[in-house]
Amino acid sequence: MSVNEAGWERVVRVVLGIILLALYFMGNVSGTAGIIALIVGIIALVTGLFGFCPLYKVIGFSTKK
Repeated sequence: MSVNEAGWERVVRVVLGIILLALYFMGNVSGTAGIIALIVGIIALVTGLFGFCPLYKVIGFSTKK
């Protein structure tokens, strides 16, 4: 698995993931919006930490130069 995300994008994904997960676990977002925030937060955090986005791989895209 190779890195296909630029450094700035990884930082943005990790920060976004942390924010969305915090909103969910602190109870600020609930119901359907809470579930969506949880799922998107997990995906953003994991892809940011690993630097690999499976969707980028499928469409042949990369932000890393």
